[in-house]
Amino acid sequence: MEFLTTNARNEGCGITFIFAHGAGAPMDSEFMETVADLFAQRGVKVIRFEFPYMQERRATGKKRPPDRAPKLLECFRSVIAQAVEEGEQLFIGGKSMGGRMATMLASEIDLPLTGCVCFGYPYHAPGKPEKVRNEHFEDASFPILILQGERDAFGTREEIAGYQEFDGVEHKWLVDGNHDLTPRKASGVTQEENLKNAVEMAVEWMKTRA
Repeated sequence: MEFLTTNARNEGCGITFIFAHGAGAPMDSEFMETVADLFAQRGVKVIRFEFPYMQERRATGKKRPPDRAPKLLECFRSVIAQAVEEGEQLFIGGKSMGGRMATMLASEIDLPLTGCVCFGYPYHAPGKPEKVRNEHFEDASFPILILQGERDAFGTREEIAGYQEFDGVEHKWLVDGNHDLTPRKASGVTQEENLKNAVEMAVEWMKTRA
């Protein structure tokens, strides 16, 4: 399995973040590249990888749907096992589907992890708000931070306000952001600003738990 490692700038802060991609874009998409670089600027080492279906897509050029959750989780566990370094505080997370898989691993108490950070959690499929995917939060063994756009079609701020609250799960909101944290022009905020703010909030959150 190939990895993309973005090393922390300067001396770093002793934190490593395993950052999983979403369902439709690879580990080197513009979003993933930008976020990884922003973390590195703030002293966090970032490790990216691709799930099996995305590896196959890269090799063949043919699109295919994501693997089922058990296969995705098995892949994620293997990355964690290879990424553990003595003296580093290890966080996991991801964009959308990758973040969801990371939260599912949070119920596995034998993993050497400090916390989980999600960018755009897919609470439900667009247009299907009745099927909420958060029941596993109750079993999380380490804290979870969700960085969510206020108008994310996979879970808006208004929708999430009506969901059951779980201990250890915290939300930070990005102004007028969609699933990629991109706001509308009329908001007066740019995606670049939202991404910078999201990463700053994530790093501060990580440091308080490392």
